Amino acid sequence: MKKIVSLISVAILLLSATGCVSTKKIRYFQGADSLYAEAQRIMQQYEMRLKPADQIYVKVTCSEPELLDVFRQGVVIGSTSQGGGGMGNVNSTLGSAYGYTIDNEGNVNLPKLGLIAVSGKTTDECARVIEERIKERLHIADPEVTVRLLNARVTVIGAVGGPRVVSLTSERNTIVDILAQCGDIEDIGLRYKVQLYREVDGKRKMYRVDMTKADVFNSPAFYVQQNDLIYVEPNKSKSIKASPFYTFMGAATSILAAVMSAISLVFLIKRN
Repeated sequence: MKKIVSLISVAILLLSATGCVSTKKIRYFQGADSLYAEAQRIMQQYEMRLKPADQIYVKVTCSEPELLDVFRQGVVIGSTSQGGGGMGNVNSTLGSAYGYTIDNEGNVNLPKLGLIAVSGKTTDECARVIEERIKERLHIADPEVTVRLLNARVTVIGAVGGPRVVSLTSERNTIVDILAQCGDIEDIGLRYKVQLYREVDGKRKMYRVDMTKADVFNSPAFYVQQNDLIYVEPNKSKSIKASPFYTFMGAATSILAAVMSAISLVFLIKRN
C-alpha cells in the first residue's frame, strides 16, 4: 500500500513540475547590483536616423515671416518628389509644419529648395541642412528650422500581453518602454531570447536581447529605431498547454490526487 501511495505522489509531482518556471528565467536585469554599483556612461546612439519612406514635418520661421509664404502652403503627405496630392495641415498644433515623405533615394523635395539628401541624418542634422539651403536659395539670413519624424513606429508580436504596433512619440525609446506598452512579456515568453529585427543600410539585421541580464542596457538594440520589429518567443509550455494531451494530463492529475486521498484514507482506517 505504501508503495502505491508513493508512486502516485511521485506522478503528481512530475505532472505539477511541467508548469513550474525557474525565477532565473523570468527576473529582469540580473547582475545589476555589481554591474551598476557605480554610474555607467551611456554609450549607445538613441537618436533615430532618417530613412527612405519616413514622413517628416518641417517647420520654418524667421524674423521676416512674409519671406516664408512658400512654406505656408498646404503640402501633401506622400512622395513629394513625385508630386503627390493635398491633405493640408495634418496637425494644427504644429503650426506651419507640413508633412513630406523621404523618397527611395533618401531625398526630400521642398518647395523652392529642391531635392535635399536627408537619409542617414538625425532630425537636428536635417534641420541644419535645410537652414543652409534656405540661406543659399532664398537669401534669408536667420532661418530656424524644426524637423520632426512623423510616422515612427515599432511592431511587437509574440508572447506579450498585447501584441501591437506602437507609435513613437519621442526619439528616445527603449525596448523596455515598448514592451511595457504591450503589457510586458508573458510568463511563457523567453525573456533571454527576445529578437529585434532592424533595417540598417538597406539590409535587415537581427539582434538577440537577453532581458534577464543587466548588460541589456549596453545592447545596440536597447534603444529602438523606427520600423523595428520585436518578437518574443514563447517557450514550449504554450504549445503543450494548448494541446489535448495537456488537458488530459491536467484532468489525470486531479483524478490521481483524488485517488491518492481515498487510498490514504482507507490505509489510515485499516491501521486504526
